[in-house]
Amino acid sequence: MTLTRPPSRTADTGRHARPSGAGRTAAVLVLVVLAALIPVLGPSPALHGTGEAEAPGTGGIALLRTVLFAALSVPLGELFVNRLARSLPDAPPERPRSWSPYAAAAGFVAALGLASVVATGNLVPDSVAAIDVGGLYESRDGKLALLEVNAFLAAGLCATSRRPGLQVWPLAAVVVAEALRAHPTTEYSPLIGSGLTLVHLTCASLWVGGLLYALRTLRRWRGAAAGPALLGLYARVAAVLLAAITATGVCSSLRRMPAGTIMDQLTDTAYGRVLLAKVILVAAVAALALWARIRLSRATDPLAACSPARAEVVALGVVVAVSGLLTALPVPIRW
Repeated sequence: MTLTRPPSRTADTGRHARPSGAGRTAAVLVLVVLAALIPVLGPSPALHGTGEAEAPGTGGIALLRTVLFAALSVPLGELFVNRLARSLPDAPPERPRSWSPYAAAAGFVAALGLASVVATGNLVPDSVAAIDVGGLYESRDGKLALLEVNAFLAAGLCATSRRPGLQVWPLAAVVVAEALRAHPTTEYSPLIGSGLTLVHLTCASLWVGGLLYALRTLRRWRGAAAGPALLGLYARVAAVLLAAITATGVCSSLRRMPAGTIMDQLTDTAYGRVLLAKVILVAAVAALALWARIRLSRATDPLAACSPARAEVVALGVVVAVSGLLTALPVPIRW
């Protein structure tokens, strides 16, 4: 059984049916981008008027973190959706071309750049001679940075091998390293913070990368009944991922910004401002996901859900960029 676009759809709904959906999607994206415009421009606007000093190379570090997060999401999303596809009885054997090798290469370069920053005392190196590679083995952050470099290298080798599924292990090592790096031992209850970050980053990577690969798979399976079924299966799992992301994000924010001061810090600190922008973006993404789910269940053509889902991918890309900036900004002082 196959699904094709009904030939009478244009006649029944009129020529303005597709522009109307595209117009609503564009309006949502414009509002989302405007809400997050200042922090996305970089650390300087977010720091303006807060009294906080901008650390050297904050913009570059934010860019490297964004690339690293994206490089982590792409292969994890592919592995996740391929596993979902195997559970469908009538799923076609064709799969989109894997982007995992390219993602691993990008992640390797980003991790190498971040390791060079750690090797110079968390400063942007002005020359190769300023990078103390041996010093990476003497600090916790240096060892974690080296772990990420080696893990992306191993993930790339696995992605090009006959068993690409093995790359899940080096990718898991990157997630663990990021969770530990985000919470130094001097922090209050660092293991709790690392655990929250571990769940948050894993679920976010599966959500972002999974949606991207699901849409690519639907395009490859055009006309097959398994396409809408795959999107519906992903949507159900994504609802659980969103709940986990929300819960861990709220808990992490409360650990860094006490409940009594969180409203002030959301507007008076750079970290709070970017966090607020991220919350707005995630709320918009959740609305797009709900819209796609409603269209999937009610539309005559189930593939109509692809329109808001594509907008969701774009918005998630902005969320990844904001998350990269968030990791590079000074954390509000609590203790």
